Amino acid sequence: MKRTNLIALACVLTLGIAVASWAAHPYVYPAKGQSTEQQQKDEWECHQWAVQQTGFDPSQPIEQSVPRYSAMGGAARGAALGAAGGAIGGNAGEGAAIGAAVGGLRSIMRDRQANEAQQQAYSDASAGYDRAYGACLQGRGYTVN
Repeated sequence: MKRTNLIALACVLTLGIAVASWAAHPYVYPAKGQSTEQQQKDEWECHQWAVQQTGFDPSQPIEQSVPRYSAMGGAARGAALGAAGGAIGGNAGEGAAIGAAVGGLRSIMRDRQANEAQQQAYSDASAGYDRAYGACLQGRGYTVN
């Protein structure tokens, strides 16, 4: 897979996470008869407070990360090591091929782990924001689900 395709895939996955999180935004019900205008004002002020408390703003685009490890680079490094090992055993070509496959797969696995860690961090930050946002609104007399 080309590097640009990997970057595009990472961006799509990251955007999907942001959209899914925003879609899961809590429902707010005015439990004390607040007007629509008052509710909008309270929701905005609680949003600002939750952002201040958590450092996370679901209305802002998240930082895009690019894969840290290149499958081609991993394959090249693996091929070099495999060729050296294969040369000792008498078959540098076979060693290079095995090393390239292993090096490429290892780089792909590292990218996947990095993306999973980023997704978990986003999920944790989003959950913290939702808790702060909900607490603020509950304190102002709203029911939040």
